[in-house]
Amino acid sequence: MTAGPEPLGDAARAALHRELSDLRAERADVAATLGDADEPGDRADRADELQRATEAERLDARIEEIEGRLREGSAAAPPSTGTVGVGSTVSVRFGDGTESTVHLGELADADDPSLVTVASPLGRALLGHAAGDSVAYATPLGRTTAVVLSVGAPGGGS
Repeated sequence: MTAGPEPLGDAARAALHRELSDLRAERADVAATLGDADEPGDRADRADELQRATEAERLDARIEEIEGRLREGSAAAPPSTGTVGVGSTVSVRFGDGTESTVHLGELADADDPSLVTVASPLGRALLGHAAGDSVAYATPLGRTTAVVLSVGAPGGGS
């Protein structure tokens, strides 16, 4: 990825907020089941309590991770129109001569057929490149190339 914090697109921000809300609700449910450590119980009760405490820790870690990503995304500048970053709209010419315009995003979205995630081979290859650059990346059929034709700002097209 590029150096520094990456901006978040509107769809990614909304998805993270939804996940955060769900995690907080789940964390509250788990917390409600955690009992008083001084209560008597058998080993099965203690094991169950330990499992719930471990689940609470996992949820806390994910909540902290999402909150950090949201803070980072808010502090980041939008991607430059000169280089490919999260949120950029990029026109590319593939090795077979076909051309396409794709949008780079952080999270997959089934409703956006032009979305390429930055975790995908093409997305990783495009990050940080500018118009005129050639990139190589792996596909299921082997390595291929693409040329960056243009880079546009988020939502602005190419």
